[in-house]
Amino acid sequence: MASFDSAWFLYGALLLLLATSFVVRIDYVRMGLAAAALVALPLALFRGPDVGSSLLVLAILVVNIGILARLWLRGAQMRFSAEEEELRRQHFAGLSPLLARDLIDQGHWISARRGEVLIRENQAAPSLFYLAEGQATILREGVEVGRLSDGALIGEATVLDGTHATGTVVLGSNARLWFVPAAALRAYLAANPGIAGALHEGFARALRGKLASANTRLTDRPLAS
Repeated sequence: MASFDSAWFLYGALLLLLATSFVVRIDYVRMGLAAAALVALPLALFRGPDVGSSLLVLAILVVNIGILARLWLRGAQMRFSAEEEELRRQHFAGLSPLLARDLIDQGHWISARRGEVLIRENQAAPSLFYLAEGQATILREGVEVGRLSDGALIGEATVLDGTHATGTVVLGSNARLWFVPAAALRAYLAANPGIAGALHEGFARALRGKLASANTRLTDRPLAS
């Protein structure tokens, strides 16, 4: 019978703990801890008659599997309205259903009228906006420089650092909006750093989409004769 080499299990458990140290999402942390405990369990059971360490490793495994099961059940039971699901799909795809639900609940859904100003040039964005339905115009020194339509994020470039906006955003039609005040969003992300990374990815995608749209508008603009 081959001898039991405890070193492989020890190294495996330590490597899993090391990998878990770089993870920010809490569900992934739980997975890493459970996996490390599972790998270490044979080491605790067979290396000697140390019942205490075996029970401790088993407890870590059971607790984390239990918490993962609870998180999975809560996520499976999570419900989103059609407009919330679209917001999640377009901009919060990197978040689990549970975290997306929590983030969306930080904001509010409103109906707004044409002509309302969302962000003013040379002022900090008061909120992060999601334009679920409607159109908006971007003005710079009173001149139209861009347009936004269904699905656009508004204010994502400056809302987190509080820098001043380079343009004014005004609604070009009646609209349906989700918004979260800038101060509330910054406080929420400071308390939930695991969400911040996924949100930055969503912001980056939104900015790339706006740049691509702006380049298309410039390309399609007729040359002056």
